Amino acid sequence: MEKKFPKISIIVPILNEADYIGKLLSCLQNEIAPEHVEEILVIDGGSTDSSLKIAEEYGATIVHSEKGRAKQMNLGAQMAKAEILYFLHADTLPPKNFVLYILEAVKGGFQAGCFQMQFDSNSRFLKFFAWFTRINHQICRGGDQSLFVTKRLFQNSKGFNEDYKIYEDNEFIGRLYKKTKFKVLPLQVKTSARRYDKVGAIRLQYHFGVIHLKNYLGAGPDQLYDYYKRKIPI
Repeated sequence: MEKKFPKISIIVPILNEADYIGKLLSCLQNEIAPEHVEEILVIDGGSTDSSLKIAEEYGATIVHSEKGRAKQMNLGAQMAKAEILYFLHADTLPPKNFVLYILEAVKGGFQAGCFQMQFDSNSRFLKFFAWFTRINHQICRGGDQSLFVTKRLFQNSKGFNEDYKIYEDNEFIGRLYKKTKFKVLPLQVKTSARRYDKVGAIRLQYHFGVIHLKNYLGAGPDQLYDYYKRKIPI
């Protein structure tokens, strides 16, 4: 009897993403096939704009959650029916054939991984930093690169740490690097540069660097969030 190949649950945490969620779901609909993708879960943290209406129009399954991306993604993982979880930000578009690349990686023995990244910007500064996402080291990782992980490994790793209001992706991926061989796939997701446009590219990248350094030096989730609130407009 032929072994059934695992499917993917796509998990998208949102909070007031009306400007982006439709474009993402349209992209996903053009790329996915029922034999490979079990569901698209949009995990809402209390949107007050038209995000949910748009998600409903595209046929996504909406899950209501407490606010907080770590909480939202953990709930999505709990609700997911498939053996592979794929976490994707609302303002990030996956590359063509992304599903097949994830399935091939899992078939090849990788339990977790991500794509490389590019920004929807012509900024040479941002292109320079995006280049480093091809390097397979945890310091080069971040949630905007998306993340696939088997549900079994996710559960064994206890998921995202909900104490983190920011940096939850980096903290979780750091734990994954210690538990398994992490795969950086050879294609690029395209993520929005909206926060860099709002804050200023050099200024924002500097503050992200300080947050990385503070974490390395032992700062806890509350200390990281306090710095973030003081330095980066929310």
